[in-house]
Amino acid sequence: MNYYGAKDMAASFRTVRKNTITIAQEIPEDKYNFRPAAGTRSVGELLAHIALGSGFQYQIQAEERRTTLEGFDFPALMQRVMAEEKKPRSKEETIAMLRQAGEKWASFLDGLTEDFLAERVHMRAGMTPPDKSRFEMILSVKEHEMHHRGQLMLIERIIGIVPHFTREMNARIAATTAKN
Repeated sequence: MNYYGAKDMAASFRTVRKNTITIAQEIPEDKYNFRPAAGTRSVGELLAHIALGSGFQYQIQAEERRTTLEGFDFPALMQRVMAEEKKPRSKEETIAMLRQAGEKWASFLDGLTEDFLAERVHMRAGMTPPDKSRFEMILSVKEHEMHHRGQLMLIERIIGIVPHFTREMNARIAATTAKN
């Protein structure tokens, strides 16, 4: 029995995406072209990257239901994703993309069974480990987003925004201190 099942994964992913969207809403549109360093993604590109992040696993798990990644054309996928990230979008379009892609992924997660999550997918030759559970692969989407969300929170600080998590924590501390 898996104690962290499909419904939990869907709910947890929706929470992560809600927080990413909050950050996307807080960053002014004129900062969507900001790059923290040469050779890095702009804010808009990073948000698009996050929105597109579930697409690979959706293709593997939902559309193709692959049991092996042998023969999967990763270079072609990466070229498509990188081209899509670079497309100019307004802040409103980017947030809509985050919402739509996030709900598509979360809805897929909602319907998964424990048997499906336990299935093994063989990795390409030379990869370690040689196979992974679908659960591990699917969970990586949320982990990937949280990694990039940390980058966005640092960017918020660089451009002068106190991240909403910090503001909320400070409010809780102030409320607790006021009671004492």
